[in-house]
Amino acid sequence: MDAAYDVVVIGGGPGGEVVAGRLVRAGLTAVVVEAEEVGGECSYRACVPSKALLRPGAARAAARAVAGARQSVAGALDAAQVLARRDRFTGRGDDSGQADWLDGAGVALVRGHGRLAGERRVEVTGADGTVRTLRARHAVVLSTGTEPVLPPVEGLDRIDVWTSRQATTADAVPERLVVVGGGVVACEMATAWRSLGASVTLLVRDQALLTDWEPCAGEEVTRGLTGLGVTIRFGVSATRVARDATTRTVTVDTDDGATLVCDELLVAVGRRPRTADLGLDSVGVRAGHWLPVDDTCRVTALGGAWLYAVGDVNHRAPLTHMAKYQARACAAAIAERAAGRPAVPGGGQAWSAEADRFAVPQAVFTSPEVASVGLTERAAREAGIAVRAVEYRVDDVAGAALYADDYRGHAKLVVDEGRGVVIGCTLTGPLATELVHTATVAVVGEVPLERLWHAVPAFPTVSEIWLRLLEAYGL
Repeated sequence: MDAAYDVVVIGGGPGGEVVAGRLVRAGLTAVVVEAEEVGGECSYRACVPSKALLRPGAARAAARAVAGARQSVAGALDAAQVLARRDRFTGRGDDSGQADWLDGAGVALVRGHGRLAGERRVEVTGADGTVRTLRARHAVVLSTGTEPVLPPVEGLDRIDVWTSRQATTADAVPERLVVVGGGVVACEMATAWRSLGASVTLLVRDQALLTDWEPCAGEEVTRGLTGLGVTIRFGVSATRVARDATTRTVTVDTDDGATLVCDELLVAVGRRPRTADLGLDSVGVRAGHWLPVDDTCRVTALGGAWLYAVGDVNHRAPLTHMAKYQARACAAAIAERAAGRPAVPGGGQAWSAEADRFAVPQAVFTSPEVASVGLTERAAREAGIAVRAVEYRVDDVAGAALYADDYRGHAKLVVDEGRGVVIGCTLTGPLATELVHTATVAVVGEVPLERLWHAVPAFPTVSEIWLRLLEAYGL
């Protein structure tokens, strides 16, 4: 059976949900096609369960960081309760609440695998093999996200291993966990499972963690993980893996001649776009690759203005909150074009996404927390911007000392000297993930430093770090 809608959205994750909901609010009709759970990876196997796993350990650490409270906190975390709390947030994959939200918003839902079958046509194959065709009057939006990558390690494709999906949804704490990778997923999951009692070893190919961040971020997380008891082996890669059929243990051989034995192996070395089976070839777009887009999220590899891509699949800013941001801009642009009005990318209109190029906030819930927005000093200099960077120890702020007896944190500000505005900020330490939004407002708003100086932080709060950074700059 064929059906027609103004817009067909393939992928019901955060980006797909938001773009469809906004389109209906703008007066158009929209349908979401989803092969798995409505709500996507973030709701069930990424952001939500990972933070639920991390929060109990962080709460215990916060209590132990203050004399008087420290003496009342003893013993290990209750792993069963932690996992049960996580499951309450994820519903163990039950997406009925998210599906109800779509229905309440006036968005139709078709379950099955969607793929393009020519311009503005989407074929949906249901779980029972039946195929139906959806026609889009104005646009098709791809919001299919990404999937984990497995590196070319001998034996890896022959055994079951953890990726981010299994690491966030496992029902038991492994006694020994080996993690391959040194990025956000590797660091967060090493933190979570170590706090739950697992013995954790990180195999990091590079010589630092979080290599795309300011060096202080990786240094502080390294110190924090080591303090938790995580073993970090820098400059080491896995060369061969095997799982014993009887004991189910995994043997990991490394390129420095060592052999590790663990109960679970987590591979967290990157992700790739889920575009291999979207029917892109039917409209002349190369399959299996990222989908470059303009500031309205229109796919630039295709003429016309009917195919869009929001979220991780376009590789601009692969984060849930930025997928939602892009979705808002994309929906507004589609609505404008459907009404016969122009939507010029990069023109400063409300429907033009641009912050995902220069003001992307990131939050990592390790111990300590790290957060950033905008450009690193290195990225800014490589872009040819004349910058000056200032740094300050958050430990030296009165509010931080009062917050925790052993507070440790670092702050770095990157200033565009030509314009006198902040273009990057990195924070580490307790509350870093909450402090970063202040920096985001400063970067997006391009607030002149002379004006920012008048935004006085309350005393005694950790936010006083802003005053100290501006003083370090010379104001």
